[in-house]
Amino acid sequence: MTLSVRGLNVSSLVRDVSFEIGAGERVGLIGESGSGKSLTALAIMGLLPDELPASGSVVLNDRELLEMSEKDMSRLRGDELAMVFQEPMTALNPAMRVGRQVTEPGRVHGRRHRAEDLLSAVGLPGTARAYPHQLSGGQRQRVVLAMALANEPSLLICDEPTTALDVTVQAQILSLIKTSLPAESALLFITHDLAVVASVCERVLVMLDGEIVEAGSTREVLTQPKHEYTRKLLASSDLEARR
Repeated sequence: MTLSVRGLNVSSLVRDVSFEIGAGERVGLIGESGSGKSLTALAIMGLLPDELPASGSVVLNDRELLEMSEKDMSRLRGDELAMVFQEPMTALNPAMRVGRQVTEPGRVHGRRHRAEDLLSAVGLPGTARAYPHQLSGGQRQRVVLAMALANEPSLLICDEPTTALDVTVQAQILSLIKTSLPAESALLFITHDLAVVASVCERVLVMLDGEIVEAGSTREVLTQPKHEYTRKLLASSDLEARR
């Protein structure tokens, strides 16, 4: 088992959240804004602000993350544990060429990568000397994805990585995630878009007011939802139109 979350609490905003993700599994975490999805991801990454302490258990590859020091967590982030955020500029240095930025995770963790190889893998050959502001939003998200995948993490967390992109670019980024993520890596994909979950994930967790209210295979949850909230999400989505 790659990731095991047990009884996770974040202040009163995330309550008794439990789930597991095995090696190679693609799992979606869905819910409306404010449901606790991003806080759950930040708790796993060890990136919560001091005023929002986490309790419970988060185990990655047999190591308890909630008990780790920041120094130890920093060794995991960008290596065994990686995250792609909704806004790529939160992860990019505007004053550094993207070629140097995509190789930074490797340098930090004692590995050597060629910038051109990493960028070509996400469809951006010849951009190593560009600065982030010279790239489009979709291109910047590709750079962040290249950084996240550079060291072949055990777990990749994607937090609404396509929300700010138009439909065509969104499809390209989703395709890259599906094809570029190593088969043995686990994926936690956070979104409010059920059509995205249907195209990427084999299993889905539904979150409401800080709690997991439904879980199951993507097909089961999206075709035979048991919880009223899940049914409301389906009713308000454009899932059928985009299939």
